Amino acid sequence: MNLDKLEKIRHYYRTILLLLFSTVILCSCSAAESETIPFETQAGNLFYAAEEEKNEQEGELEVHFIDVGQGDAILIRCGEHAMQMDFGNNDKGTLVQNYLEKQGVTHLDYAIGTHPDADHIGGMDVILYKWDVDTILMPDKTSDTATYRDVVQVCKNKNYKIEVPKWGANYSLGDASFQIICPVADNYGDTNSYSIGIRLTYGDTSFILCGDATIESETEMLCSNEVLSADVLKVSHHGSNTSTSEEFLKAVNPSYAVISCGKDNTYGHPHKETVDLLKKYSIEILRTDQQGSILAVSDGKEIAWSTVEWEEDPDTLSGYLFVINKTTKKFHYIWCSAVEDIKEENREDTTKSKSKLKKEGYEPCKRCVGE
Repeated sequence: MNLDKLEKIRHYYRTILLLLFSTVILCSCSAAESETIPFETQAGNLFYAAEEEKNEQEGELEVHFIDVGQGDAILIRCGEHAMQMDFGNNDKGTLVQNYLEKQGVTHLDYAIGTHPDADHIGGMDVILYKWDVDTILMPDKTSDTATYRDVVQVCKNKNYKIEVPKWGANYSLGDASFQIICPVADNYGDTNSYSIGIRLTYGDTSFILCGDATIESETEMLCSNEVLSADVLKVSHHGSNTSTSEEFLKAVNPSYAVISCGKDNTYGHPHKETVDLLKKYSIEILRTDQQGSILAVSDGKEIAWSTVEWEEDPDTLSGYLFVINKTTKKFHYIWCSAVEDIKEENREDTTKSKSKLKKEGYEPCKRCVGE
């Protein structure tokens, strides 16, 4: 064989081998670069995520189940966006306000009062008065109570419009989103059945949050053919046996269940039947009456859990406008419906703090201020 031709063949094969070797090296480097890297969530739990996957879902979703005793209050944050879903009872408005302030919340994209029961919207007037809110969502169900009227009055004072969400409607919260999954119908005998429920999603993780939705409402959700599966279920109606049917629980198929209820409450919540059902399906149970305020943090792939330790500031409403009834020696929020009945000569407006007013011998209105 011609030497020149032989040399050309050798050069050809050397080139092929060099290309193959370079490809192996490049693949090895690429694999090394996509190895899992550790990062810390705000809850302090260590996860691992491939770098390219981490870049797809920036930031985190926080879901705070605030301990308000016998009631519901949920703060949801995603990046710079925040929403509050339920607000505890009348005497918990300042507690929820203080919690939001401790978390650095300065604006709310949404405020959702799931239904007009006091243990869900009792503190809503305080939050609406304190924060600017883009969208207020409440069901098409009114209530002839001072609690409900106080919420309506604050909305009037701040020119807010209350919107009734449509079933199936979708909303965004930064990189997260939520869909209205109940109520499906528009006419119920039980106020709890009017509860607004959402399926909150962030990346591959999801939460079902449905206020006090009843088994009747759950049955309608099951028949609606909407996606109900979720990693976390906020157990409706504080763990009452009037909610969380076995069929609904199987459809949601959660890994975690959160129950918001008061310690030693007179209703016996959560009921044994509900707890036993959750245990039957090996669902991890978290309870505000046992663990206090609970925080779930999602990175879009996994959910980390922790408790939140904080102290309420009794003077948190210092600088807010109260109205004193000089005859009854009681003080009210300015939007309290009782203010309308105070005669002008008996009325005094003040920005003194609650603690200072009490030191001066005034008593807080049990309906609007609480305590």
